Amino acid sequence: MGRRKGSWVAPSGVHVAFATPRKLPKPRDLEGRVVVLDIAFASESGGRRNDFESNTLRFIDELGDRLVGWIDHHDSAHHARFLGEPRFVLSTKAEHGACPEMLDPTLVARLGPADTIVCHTDFDGLASAAKWLLGGVEPYPGCDDDARAIDTRRGTPSGTGALFDRAIRARPRDEDVLRAVLDLLESRMTKDAWQLIEEAAAEIAPLEDEAGRLSHAYEIGGPDFLLVDLDRAGRRGPYDKTTLLLLGQAQVRMACVVDGDTATFAAAYDSGVDFLARFGLSGGMPTMVSIHRAHLADALASLDVAPELVSRYRLPTTTS
Repeated sequence: MGRRKGSWVAPSGVHVAFATPRKLPKPRDLEGRVVVLDIAFASESGGRRNDFESNTLRFIDELGDRLVGWIDHHDSAHHARFLGEPRFVLSTKAEHGACPEMLDPTLVARLGPADTIVCHTDFDGLASAAKWLLGGVEPYPGCDDDARAIDTRRGTPSGTGALFDRAIRARPRDEDVLRAVLDLLESRMTKDAWQLIEEAAAEIAPLEDEAGRLSHAYEIGGPDFLLVDLDRAGRRGPYDKTTLLLLGQAQVRMACVVDGDTATFAAAYDSGVDFLARFGLSGGMPTMVSIHRAHLADALASLDVAPELVSRYRLPTTTS
């Protein structure tokens, strides 16, 4: 298969396909038996009401018996469909802050060998893929803790984990960076891979600087809520959304970034906030949700945000 777009091949010959809940690979393009790691069940947050059926369930059905296992830690009402199915090892974010900690040698041995790994394109997903390739053993001591700290934004990751995370956040769609992280996690300690990761990680600094500037445009929407609309804030270029949301959360419980047609809500991992319940969504992360701008007014109203902020994003009604 070589270096086909969206993929990587381990020394063992196992293929790794990079994916997100709404951008899953075509089953026909995947080699042999498949295991899925750190991929949430799709929900309605993108504005389409049947995302689970049209993405997740269709993918599962088309794989059929080739699906070795699905291991994930994101909340979903659809988990209930797979209770008692040994291939599905599913938890909530509260139970497991990150996916790698769900993997161990016993689980990997029970599910059996896979020819292809489908994993999420963040540190959590890549660390899960590397741990599967290593038979359920951490790629380096403390990797599970790093994944939890990075995915929950609670605690401080090691220098190694932070470097990988910064590189991925700086170039989230750069598959060369994703491949380099996997190379290093799987102990192929090449000079070129380290150089690429260090170069990418260095690029996060100006994105964090722009996020810091944009954070001054946060508007108060209530005692527990801030919102920044990047069209109104005068965005000057690329920025790091994670940093911008964390800067908002440093002031209040809930922060929202509106960027074009997407509104992203975030709260601290241990805040007790559940955006899924508030917005009536079937799954995802309770404390971090992205929705279409068309649903923003209703989402803000459900959070008891100031009426003037809600009315700004209320779509005009049409009459026949």
